[in-house]
Order: sequence, then C-alpha cells, then structure tokens
Amino acid sequence: MKLSIGPIQYYWPMELVQDFYHQAKDWPVDIVYLGEVVCSKRRDLRLIDWLTIADTLVDAGKEVIISSLALIEAESELLALERICNNGDFKVEANDMAAVRLINARPFVAGPHLNIYNTSTLKLLQENGAVRWVMPMELSAHSLAELQKGRPAGLETEVFAYGRMPLSFSARCFTARAHNLPKDNCELRCRDYPEGMPLDTQEGEELFVINGIQMQSASPVNLLAEVGQMAQMQVDVLRLSPQAKGMAEVVEAFDAARNGQKISDSTVSWQTNSEWCNGYWYGDAGMVKLPKPSEF
Repeated sequence: MKLSIGPIQYYWPMELVQDFYHQAKDWPVDIVYLGEVVCSKRRDLRLIDWLTIADTLVDAGKEVIISSLALIEAESELLALERICNNGDFKVEANDMAAVRLINARPFVAGPHLNIYNTSTLKLLQENGAVRWVMPMELSAHSLAELQKGRPAGLETEVFAYGRMPLSFSARCFTARAHNLPKDNCELRCRDYPEGMPLDTQEGEELFVINGIQMQSASPVNLLAEVGQMAQMQVDVLRLSPQAKGMAEVVEAFDAARNGQKISDSTVSWQTNSEWCNGYWYGDAGMVKLPKPSEF
C-alpha cells in the first residue's frame, strides 16, 4: 500500500509551499500531487514553478502527478488546463471531465471530484486512459467494496484517508463574501487563512470550513484505524491532504499503520484540535466520529 500527499487545498505563499515540499522529499510517501485545484486566482506559483518542484521530488524518488482545477469557469482556465494536460513530463489528475477530454487517452488519475459511483464509469475512464481513481468523499466502505469487485484489472484505487474533506465548489467565493467583497475584487483574502475560515452554526458548533469557492468539512477525516481494513480491500493508495502544521507526524503515523505497527489514536492531531470524523466510511453522516479502539 502506497502513501500519497494530495494537492495543497489552501492559498499558501510561495515560500511556505516550497518549504512544505522541501520537507516532503524526506517523508516516507510514494506519490505527491502538485498544483492548484481550487481557484485560478491563486497565482503565486505558475505551471513552470510546479514543474520545478516536481523535478526536485522526482529526484527524491517520488512519483509526481499534476492536479487540475475542480471547477472550470472561464476560457483562460480552460487554456491553462490545456497547458497542464500537455505538460509532456507528468501524469495529470483530472478533476473535471474537460481534463479527461484534453488528456486524450494518455495515462491519468481520475480525481476525487469526478462523479465515480459505479463500475461502468470506472471502465469508461480506464478506456480513456485512467490508471488510478480516487474514491469520492461520501462513499462508504460498503460501496467501495462493491466497486472493488468490479474494478477493471490494472486500475489502482486511492482513498482520501486524512484531512479536511473537500465537499463542494461554487461559482461564488465564500471567503470574499464573508469580507463583503465581490469575487472579482476579492483581495485574495483566502491567503489570510492557511487552514481555511471556520464556519460555525448559531449555536457555536463547528459545521464547515470556507476555503475560497470551496466548502470543506470542519473536522478532518481520519481513517488511521481503518488502514488494515483498506489493505484487505486491496486499496492501493492512501491520500493525506496537506496541512500547515504537524504534517510530518501525520505521515509518520500512516506509514507505521500501513506497515502493521500499532499506533495510539493520540498520535494524529489536527494542530490543537483533536476532533476528527469518519462517518462517511461507515455509511453515516460525514461529520460523525464513530468509536475507535485506543490502539490499533
């Protein structure tokens, strides 16, 4: 079973991004996804900058995938997507069917934002070049088991195993609206929230995290206890979503778990917030935290 680092979901300055991947070179991960998946206005890093980071990671023995935007809204974004799909060196994670079309049957990864809910879709994507698919956030272990039974031979399965879940995307920028700014003049306010902007209910309960045009789960999904189960289900890759602090510890915990070591539940933390969720995996509400053994 391999470990992957998913694309950075937040708007981090170039220095923080470069430092993050400088550290990632030494982490026991096999695959690293690079690129902007949320908003095309986040332009601190251009495609050439991502490719430069990619070359460094390849030299460190990592497989690198370039991720595409999840929501294409403008001609300029489509042109940028075309450049990504034709980068010539690295596979692309397609998060929109436009990317699948532009990849034109070359090998690619079917990202978590494609609507993949049955084996017919898996077969269609493989026929168009998919070599790996990422399970949508809301599917359960039961649904995954059924898909695994009919999964085409040679198609790898990846599961989003840790991090705040990307739940939806909108043409409206939630962060700009929270600051009474129009989307076209957002002042890039999402840069001020390296882990997103919390959104609570009127009763003060954590509900979502706002990240520009993206809505995330308030708590990270944490499937550390389910690593053994996923190994039995022949899941090929576990995806860990980047966070600004404590990422090395997260990687270490999942690396130990995939190698069969017992890990204390307290090993994985979300900065100072110890809350997490795993409801979708068990076919329940996504925000639910179901009991797990203290050690596994």
